[in-house]
Amino acid sequence: MSTPSLPAPDRSSQLRDALLRAGFTADGLLDLLGAPAYAALARSETVPAVRATRDDGPLQTLVRLFLLQRPVAYAHAAAALPVEDTLADGWVTRDGDDVRAAVDVRPYGGPEGQDWFIVSDLGCAVGGAGGIGSRHEAVVLGVGGASTTLAGITVRTPVAKALDLGTGSGIQALHAAQHATRVTATDLNPRALHFTRLTLALSGAPEADLREGSLFEPVADETYDLIVSNPPFVISPGARLTYRDGGMGGDDLCRTLVQQAGDRLNAGGYAQFLANWQHVEGEEWHDRLRSWVPRGCDAWIVQREVQDVTQYAELWLRDAGDHRSDPAAYDTRYAAWLEEFEARKTKAVGFGWISLRKSGSDRPSIVVEEWPHPVEQPLGATVQAHFERQDYLRQHDDAALLAGHFRLADEVVQEQVGMPGAEDPEHVVLRQNRGMRRATKVDTVGAGFAGVCDGTLSAGRILDAIAQLLHEDPVLLRDRTPEAIRLLVEQGFLEPVAGAE
Repeated sequence: MSTPSLPAPDRSSQLRDALLRAGFTADGLLDLLGAPAYAALARSETVPAVRATRDDGPLQTLVRLFLLQRPVAYAHAAAALPVEDTLADGWVTRDGDDVRAAVDVRPYGGPEGQDWFIVSDLGCAVGGAGGIGSRHEAVVLGVGGASTTLAGITVRTPVAKALDLGTGSGIQALHAAQHATRVTATDLNPRALHFTRLTLALSGAPEADLREGSLFEPVADETYDLIVSNPPFVISPGARLTYRDGGMGGDDLCRTLVQQAGDRLNAGGYAQFLANWQHVEGEEWHDRLRSWVPRGCDAWIVQREVQDVTQYAELWLRDAGDHRSDPAAYDTRYAAWLEEFEARKTKAVGFGWISLRKSGSDRPSIVVEEWPHPVEQPLGATVQAHFERQDYLRQHDDAALLAGHFRLADEVVQEQVGMPGAEDPEHVVLRQNRGMRRATKVDTVGAGFAGVCDGTLSAGRILDAIAQLLHEDPVLLRDRTPEAIRLLVEQGFLEPVAGAE
């Protein structure tokens, strides 16, 4: 299948102004379509949106043109757009008396209310759950769940240099441009680099330094304060689709990306990725991922989902539209996936987040955990706070911990669990209502300790008071409690109070 040509970004500002005047924004779409149709469109189901755009106003015209990818009358397009300029620049094409979109232009709301637009190939986000189908191998997708997940977990502190590796349609580069002085975006697919240029231009963002190449090859010998990547992480037999199939065996692409990131980070810098990893017979998946972490880096790795090899193969066969092809061809491709997994002794595939920070410590903190439960995005501040807590715990032995002052984190509540009418609860649970939304059981001492932590008294003095109330030996209580305090600090239930020691 031939690769379609791409628009020129020359007059993007005029097109952006027209889109904004028409209300073609995330908020404008919600107002026009209503919540059910808006949510259906996010699931790539178009029928509710078609029914909501039967009038011929500028916003309805733009929704039909760019989101539903239906032809619109030239006169209606001219009322909504600088139509001759968009025709000349290749954003739309003429089809008799109608105009058609040449690319997908999708409103996207920035974290501070910005009106952004993500530009990608046609046909990848509309028409139901049919998969990519016979699209060309260099197809560039728009924003999906993985893209927004990575954007949400990324640490957003101001930095000098940021790298978006495998930029795709440019959503991560667009976010990074808001807090990085210089953004470099790379991709093996030159079409993706052009789409990133279009996304940045149409969103009114600064230009990025765009470089073609694989992994870190285009930025050899350069270092960054932030590296983000939603790479082609799918573990597949071959590399049919550039946007998803990495072309390396098994999970080697994700492993290579993580291992090489350490040398590309400045001191204190972050590298954050989405990844898939194999669960291999006879090997603990935690150990597999710990082995990926580069020297001098702390790591927080969160497994969000696990699929057995049949579920995983079926997911990505549907993604490619293979389930709608010839049954014999589908069976052949399905068998190839299973043969690949069998050869690698892979029994399941995990999906999750990998966050690195260049601490330079000879005692790195490497936390690998499974957390399939709901979380509250954005989590960038939560990720940053996690690593700051690791620094604190690494620098404080038990004596220093007992001399420290702590406060109970915001949005933490205490729950008592037990039989109705019982004199004492069976156990006490501390629960976070923000961020990772963790819950942890604590004993009587832990509940009492957390309940009075307001930064006023040191941990040791609080334990002495608890010992007196419980008629326990204060020395023994001080000896056995630091481990529990460390856990509450590590998981974010307690926050050290700066300057109170």
